[in-house]
Amino acid sequence: MDGYRRGIRLFNEHNFFDAHEIWEDVWRETSGPEKKFLQGLIQVAVAFHHHSTGNVVGARSLMERAVRNLVNYPGAFGGIDLTSLLASLGEWQEALSKGAALPEFPELDEIK
Repeated sequence: MDGYRRGIRLFNEHNFFDAHEIWEDVWRETSGPEKKFLQGLIQVAVAFHHHSTGNVVGARSLMERAVRNLVNYPGAFGGIDLTSLLASLGEWQEALSKGAALPEFPELDEIK
């Protein structure tokens, strides 16, 4: 299994730190538009890792940066449903900023 897909699996299993580590290895080998896309996914994974350690400020900051890096890609870029991911990140950002109940973790739904 290639690193990118392995990172998706780890992310969906809520192993956010491991997903980020795998994607960083892929990111180092990548260029062009895929590089910024991967950077956004890495930031999403790190944001949720920060959340899991109680670092809400870090989680919010990285989610904001991730959204900025991902928002201009097509809704199905990289074989995943990016539209759903961005919608979920918006829900998380709102909940974190208001101290409200948190939504479920997003899933990176693969588009075939």
